[in-house]
Amino acid sequence: MWSTIGQDHLLRQLDTGLQSGRLAHAYLLSGPPHVGKMTLALDMAAAVNCAVLGGQQAGSMFAEPGDSSGPCGNCEPCQRIRRGVFADLKTVAVGGDPRVATRISIEQVREAESFLAVTPVEGSWKVVIFDGAETLAAGQSEPANALLKTLEEPPPQVLVLLLTTNEDAILPTIRSRCRMLPLRPMPGEALSEYLVSNREVEPDQARRLARLARGCPGWAINVLDEPDHLDAYREQLSQVASVASSPLDARFNYANSLAGTFSGDREAVRQELYLWERWWRDVLLIKERLPERVHNDDWLAELTTHADAVSTTDIVSFLESVRETLSVLDANVNPRLALECLMLAVPAEEA
Repeated sequence: MWSTIGQDHLLRQLDTGLQSGRLAHAYLLSGPPHVGKMTLALDMAAAVNCAVLGGQQAGSMFAEPGDSSGPCGNCEPCQRIRRGVFADLKTVAVGGDPRVATRISIEQVREAESFLAVTPVEGSWKVVIFDGAETLAAGQSEPANALLKTLEEPPPQVLVLLLTTNEDAILPTIRSRCRMLPLRPMPGEALSEYLVSNREVEPDQARRLARLARGCPGWAINVLDEPDHLDAYREQLSQVASVASSPLDARFNYANSLAGTFSGDREAVRQELYLWERWWRDVLLIKERLPERVHNDDWLAELTTHADAVSTTDIVSFLESVRETLSVLDANVNPRLALECLMLAVPAEEA
């Protein structure tokens, strides 16, 4: 069975490809953080190597025509892929080289190419997952061009999976050689029902987690597995609210601190900017008299204070600035400059 939830539109498509034995050699999985991209990628790696589905019979996806519904999850290949110890699976992520910790490097791409060139050892398919694929072209062309050669002339029985939170940052030449798999946030009610039925969460807590997760099941599951995650979220959100009301010099100090973090932990900075986006989205909803749609409803007093002090136009403009900053950071611009510009764009209180 597929482990992926809330993406039935994609699982039907993949089932059809598996049944017919006509999977593409490369896929681009796009969607917001924690929506399930890595889960789906591991599902796909398991599906093409699953012993029950016939994945270990070269050239065959299924033992019997018409079998479907994803990998069995119980055979040796499925189990080893889930544990991350499968010899024919390689994950490439940002930060493999500390000198270029904000992007996937040319060395990492070449290692992946060498890995794909070797005949499968445990299964029938070699699978490489590029997590943070938007960084392949960040300030450089070599990694993207190297990967492009593999996508144009892939070895047999190879599956390349590119994961990204920013599809627009992927070079058109790479996008055109991949089949697109856009992951969508789950409806709040569907995610809440999943948490109640599969994670034994109380209905009220499930509804609150689903709202905070914004349809991304991974976020809610992380909170359930690691309760400190929610405390950290609250602490970060409190800092965002405080900085948003601070003088410019304090906002610049915050930007400089965030830029320092970026050099060693790119994803942490992205997550912090997503918090800014969430906060100001909620401020906008309060401003437009839609408090019932606010995600951080335990911050209504603070959100209302901000909403009363700024204009709708400035809020919308700032939300656009956050999205632009996320995009330019993917392009490997100077992080301090980008973040200081964002702090300049924080809506000012109306006189």
